[in-house]
Amino acid sequence: MRPLYEAVVAIGRDPIWYRDGQVPDTIDGRFDMIATILALVLIRVEQGGAETRADSALLAELFIADMDGNIRQLGTGDLVVGKRIGKMMGTLGGRIGAFRAAFDMGEGLEEAVSRNIFRGAPPSPDANAFVAARIGRFHAALAERLMPAILSGDLPRA
Repeated sequence: MRPLYEAVVAIGRDPIWYRDGQVPDTIDGRFDMIATILALVLIRVEQGGAETRADSALLAELFIADMDGNIRQLGTGDLVVGKRIGKMMGTLGGRIGAFRAAFDMGEGLEEAVSRNIFRGAPPSPDANAFVAARIGRFHAALAERLMPAILSGDLPRA
Protein backbone atom coordinates (compact mmCIF):
# COMPACT_ATOMS: atom_id res chain seq x y z
CA MET A 1 0.00 0.00 0.00
CA ARG A 2 3.00 2.29 0.27
CA PRO A 3 2.99 3.21 -3.47
CA LEU A 4 -0.69 4.14 -3.17
CA TYR A 5 -0.10 6.26 -0.09
CA GLU A 6 2.89 7.97 -1.75
CA ALA A 7 0.70 8.75 -4.78
CA VAL A 8 -1.95 10.26 -2.47
CA VAL A 9 0.68 12.47 -0.81
CA ALA A 10 2.13 13.53 -4.18
CA ILE A 11 -1.29 14.64 -5.42
CA GLY A 12 -2.00 16.44 -2.14
CA ARG A 13 1.30 18.29 -2.41
CA ASP A 14 0.82 19.29 -6.05
CA PRO A 15 1.71 23.02 -6.18
CA ILE A 16 -1.37 23.83 -8.26
CA TRP A 17 -3.58 23.44 -5.17
CA TYR A 18 -1.59 26.14 -3.42
CA ARG A 19 -0.88 28.39 -6.38
CA ASP A 20 -4.08 28.35 -8.45
CA GLY A 21 -6.42 27.02 -5.77
CA GLN A 22 -5.05 29.34 -3.09
CA VAL A 23 -5.04 26.58 -0.47
CA PRO A 24 -2.77 27.92 2.29
CA ASP A 25 0.75 26.54 1.77
CA THR A 26 1.11 25.74 5.45
CA ILE A 27 1.31 22.60 7.54
CA ASP A 28 -2.47 22.76 8.04
CA GLY A 29 -3.13 23.47 4.36
CA ARG A 30 -1.00 20.53 3.26
CA PHE A 31 -2.68 18.28 5.80
CA ASP A 32 -6.07 19.40 4.49
CA MET A 33 -5.15 18.52 0.91
CA ILE A 34 -3.54 15.17 1.72
CA ALA A 35 -6.49 14.22 3.94
CA THR A 36 -8.92 15.24 1.21
CA ILE A 37 -7.18 13.19 -1.49
CA LEU A 38 -6.92 10.26 0.92
CA ALA A 39 -10.63 10.56 1.74
CA LEU A 40 -11.51 10.40 -1.96
CA VAL A 41 -9.28 7.37 -2.47
CA LEU A 42 -10.73 5.64 0.60
CA ILE A 43 -14.25 6.28 -0.69
CA ARG A 44 -13.27 4.60 -3.96
CA VAL A 45 -11.44 1.70 -2.30
CA GLU A 46 -14.41 0.96 -0.04
CA GLN A 47 -16.44 0.32 -3.20
CA GLY A 48 -14.41 -2.87 -3.56
CA GLY A 49 -16.35 -4.28 -0.60
CA ALA A 50 -14.93 -7.09 1.50
CA GLU A 51 -12.12 -7.68 -1.01
CA THR A 52 -10.56 -4.28 -0.34
CA ARG A 53 -11.42 -3.83 3.34
CA ALA A 54 -7.91 -4.82 4.48
CA ASP A 55 -6.36 -2.53 1.86
CA SER A 56 -8.41 0.38 3.16
CA ALA A 57 -7.30 -0.32 6.73
CA LEU A 58 -3.63 -0.55 5.69
CA LEU A 59 -3.88 2.74 3.81
CA ALA A 60 -5.35 4.41 6.89
CA GLU A 61 -2.55 2.93 9.02
CA LEU A 62 0.06 4.43 6.69
CA PHE A 63 -1.62 7.80 7.08
CA ILE A 64 -1.53 7.45 10.86
CA ALA A 65 2.14 6.47 10.85
CA ASP A 66 3.02 9.37 8.54
CA MET A 67 1.11 11.90 10.62
CA ASP A 68 2.62 10.51 13.83
CA GLY A 69 6.12 10.98 12.42
CA ASN A 70 5.36 14.49 11.19
CA ILE A 71 3.89 15.54 14.53
CA ARG A 72 6.94 14.23 16.36
CA GLN A 73 9.29 16.04 13.95
CA LEU A 74 7.50 19.26 14.83
CA GLY A 75 8.47 18.67 18.46
CA THR A 76 5.18 17.47 19.87
CA GLY A 77 5.67 15.42 23.02
CA ASP A 78 4.52 11.83 23.47
CA LEU A 79 1.64 12.77 25.74
CA VAL A 80 0.00 14.91 23.06
CA VAL A 81 0.71 12.83 19.94
CA GLY A 82 -2.13 10.37 20.53
CA LYS A 83 -4.68 13.14 20.99
CA ARG A 84 -3.52 14.92 17.83
CA ILE A 85 -3.65 11.68 15.83
CA GLY A 86 -7.14 11.02 17.15
CA LYS A 87 -8.24 14.48 16.05
CA MET A 88 -6.66 13.97 12.62
CA MET A 89 -8.49 10.66 12.17
CA GLY A 90 -11.73 12.36 13.16
CA THR A 91 -11.01 15.03 10.56
CA LEU A 92 -10.37 12.36 7.93
CA GLY A 93 -13.63 10.63 8.84
CA GLY A 94 -15.48 13.93 8.58
CA ARG A 95 -14.06 14.51 5.12
CA ILE A 96 -15.07 11.04 4.00
CA GLY A 97 -18.62 11.73 5.15
CA ALA A 98 -18.79 15.23 3.66
CA PHE A 99 -17.39 14.28 0.26
CA ARG A 100 -19.36 11.04 0.04
CA ALA A 101 -22.56 12.97 0.73
CA ALA A 102 -21.70 15.68 -1.82
CA PHE A 103 -20.99 13.13 -4.54
CA ASP A 104 -23.99 10.94 -3.68
CA MET A 105 -26.35 13.93 -3.80
CA GLY A 106 -24.66 15.47 -6.82
CA GLU A 107 -24.49 18.83 -5.08
CA GLY A 108 -22.77 20.55 -2.21
CA LEU A 109 -19.20 19.95 -3.34
CA GLU A 110 -18.22 23.62 -3.15
CA GLU A 111 -19.63 23.82 0.37
CA ALA A 112 -17.72 20.67 1.39
CA VAL A 113 -14.53 22.17 -0.05
CA SER A 114 -15.09 25.47 1.74
CA ARG A 115 -15.68 23.77 5.07
CA ASN A 116 -13.09 20.98 4.85
CA ILE A 117 -10.20 22.57 2.97
CA PHE A 118 -10.57 26.27 3.60
CA ARG A 119 -12.03 25.76 7.09
CA GLY A 120 -15.04 27.87 6.19
CA ALA A 121 -13.10 30.86 4.88
CA PRO A 122 -12.05 30.41 1.24
CA PRO A 123 -9.84 33.24 -0.04
CA SER A 124 -12.23 33.82 -2.96
CA PRO A 125 -15.20 32.16 -4.66
CA ASP A 126 -12.93 31.48 -7.65
CA ALA A 127 -10.38 29.63 -5.51
CA ASN A 128 -13.11 27.56 -3.89
CA ALA A 129 -14.65 26.76 -7.30
CA PHE A 130 -11.22 25.84 -8.73
CA VAL A 131 -10.47 23.38 -5.92
CA ALA A 132 -13.99 21.92 -6.03
CA ALA A 133 -13.82 21.41 -9.80
CA ARG A 134 -10.43 19.73 -9.56
CA ILE A 135 -11.63 17.45 -6.76
CA GLY A 136 -14.72 16.61 -8.81
CA ARG A 137 -12.57 15.64 -11.81
CA PHE A 138 -10.31 13.54 -9.60
CA HIS A 139 -13.30 11.75 -8.09
CA ALA A 140 -14.74 11.04 -11.55
CA ALA A 141 -11.41 9.75 -12.83
CA LEU A 142 -11.05 7.50 -9.78
CA ALA A 143 -14.48 6.02 -10.48
CA GLU A 144 -13.29 4.98 -13.95
CA ARG A 145 -9.97 3.55 -12.79
CA LEU A 146 -9.85 -0.20 -12.16
CA MET A 147 -9.27 -1.22 -8.57
CA PRO A 148 -6.00 -3.13 -9.20
CA ALA A 149 -4.51 0.01 -10.76
CA ILE A 150 -5.64 2.14 -7.82
CA LEU A 151 -4.28 -0.28 -5.25
CA SER A 152 -0.92 -0.34 -7.04
CA GLY A 153 -0.70 3.46 -6.71
CA ASP A 154 -1.65 4.31 -10.29
CA LEU A 155 -3.89 7.26 -9.53
CA PRO A 156 -5.27 9.74 -12.03
CA ARG A 157 -3.90 13.24 -11.89
CA ALA A 158 -6.15 15.60 -10.01
